[in-house]
Amino acid sequence: MTRRRYVQIKGELVEITDDYQPQRHNDSGALWGDRSYDGLRATDGTDISTRVKHREYMKLNNLTTVDDYKETWSKAQEARDRYRQSGGTFSRRDIERAISQLQRR
Repeated sequence: MTRRRYVQIKGELVEITDDYQPQRHNDSGALWGDRSYDGLRATDGTDISTRVKHREYMKLNNLTTVDDYKETWSKAQEARDRYRQSGGTFSRRDIERAISQLQRR
């Protein structure tokens, strides 16, 4: 009995041979390569076409990327949610007291 192998291509199963090599896509190295930096320049015209150049430029100009604030923003959102759920730092009694003081004037 011969063992058969299949690969799904565009929704259909296709029988393949033992020496089958999957076709590589153009973006297969996008996550770990510098391809996304090709030809990249900063707004002042500085060449930042590699990760190293980009990192050095960011350090020299005291800049950062948005992903550096991911934790900060999520903690701030949690604090805002807690503030909204608990009614803020003012209690109902504080508001009633303020209204009565204003009415007495």
